Amino acid sequence: MYQLPILSLVTFLPLVGALLILTVRAEPELVQRNARSVALWTSVINFVLSLFLWFRFDRTTADFQFVEKSDWLPVIGASYHMGVDGISMLFVLLSTLLTPICVLASWRTVKDRVKEYMIAFLVMETMMVGMFSALDLVLFFIFFEGVLIPMFLIIGVWGGPRRVYAAFKFFLYTLVGSLLMLLAILAMYFISGTTDIPQLLAYDFPAGVQTWLWLAFFVSFAVKMPMWPLHTWLPDAHVEAPTAGSVILAGVLLKFGAYGFLRFSVPMLPDATAQFTPLIFVLSVIAVVYTSLVALAQEDMKKLIAYSSVAHMGFVTAGTFSLTVHGIEGAIFQALSHGIVSAALFLVVGVVYDRMHSREIATYGGLVHRMPKYALFFMLFMLAGVGLPGTSGFVGEFLVITGTFRANTWVAALIATGLILGAVYMLYLYWRVIFGKLTKDSLKGILDLSEREVLIFAPLALLVIWMGVYPMSFLEVMHVSVTKLVNDFELARAAADMLPLAAR
Repeated sequence: MYQLPILSLVTFLPLVGALLILTVRAEPELVQRNARSVALWTSVINFVLSLFLWFRFDRTTADFQFVEKSDWLPVIGASYHMGVDGISMLFVLLSTLLTPICVLASWRTVKDRVKEYMIAFLVMETMMVGMFSALDLVLFFIFFEGVLIPMFLIIGVWGGPRRVYAAFKFFLYTLVGSLLMLLAILAMYFISGTTDIPQLLAYDFPAGVQTWLWLAFFVSFAVKMPMWPLHTWLPDAHVEAPTAGSVILAGVLLKFGAYGFLRFSVPMLPDATAQFTPLIFVLSVIAVVYTSLVALAQEDMKKLIAYSSVAHMGFVTAGTFSLTVHGIEGAIFQALSHGIVSAALFLVVGVVYDRMHSREIATYGGLVHRMPKYALFFMLFMLAGVGLPGTSGFVGEFLVITGTFRANTWVAALIATGLILGAVYMLYLYWRVIFGKLTKDSLKGILDLSEREVLIFAPLALLVIWMGVYPMSFLEVMHVSVTKLVNDFELARAAADMLPLAAR
């Protein structure tokens, strides 16, 4: 098995499942059942295969592992080059974990065009894994853009009443940013003569060029995260998307921007990164404070969680651009934690929406009397979102604040207010939905979690606790890669500072 191209298998196995679903011909009900089964088994097998990366990963080296390389577009020097390091591997696992959960979450709720729906999710899994594994700029861009198509369809076809508006807004925002990134990729190729990412990591771009390249990448990644003020597409997309669409959007797609900063902006463009770090700090503080206050004012549960995602990603950008080992490790850990917790919270909303067809907080109240299991899972994920010690949310936020404090005390103090504001809006949400008397007649017959729903929540709950109690099992995977990233950045900055002296 060690001789197999395991990374390619994990990347493209979902496409095989999509092709199998495409060839299914039978009665409509049988087609739907077979499509669900093929999608579930394909995604589960793919997750099991991806665990091979976890168990065989060498935690003592920062080199790319499971590398596969072959000629692809020799005219421009582009190759099929795949590999993962301690940063990207964890995001690959996050992608393969959430896909089967999305399939299960859609098992009963999606009844129209089930075949096409499952194909869209499997295609998207291939694009997500490929994006995190690509070691060639052209290949990276194809996967990066490829995600837009299935997500656009998932929102636009299976979404809510304003789904077309939300889908086009999502598509246009991300497309404009991606076009700027494409220009940056072309500039990198013409300057360096290669599209190979490992070679570009060692290439020294001129300081003046770095500024424009950094800005082009910044717009693309800032839209994807999304950073304030480029976040306005996110609430609409979340509200209109089906539950599983919101899960994968918040759980994985928002991490594209954070990964892009860590893979391109910081290591390839260190001078421009140092130049624009104050800007990132300002935007991160605004994201944390402003969107937390906006979340507090929401009456729609999905919108509240959507705005909370912007605030949490503000922690990620602050930690990333603290340019310290603690800060960057905290940013990655926070991104992973947010991927799990936000996915779980959107699933929590989906459970009551499927029963009551309403996301308004005022619709509910006193659910603990009818749904004790639901209240328990909701409490755990809510407390993880708040950052309670012993949960995954605490570790990432603590490391981010620690790392940011070393870079800028005021920024650390200001983003720390997000912990207080986060506790306010999440506890307020939980109190209004779960506690109190069960006075509404419409809620008196509501059913607690089914076995399928417990099966969906259980692995996410275990991960939240595991990451909170034993974070080193994740931190040791990324530590060497992050340390090398920080050391290389500091060496590049030291060399840049010496250039004026050498010139004299």
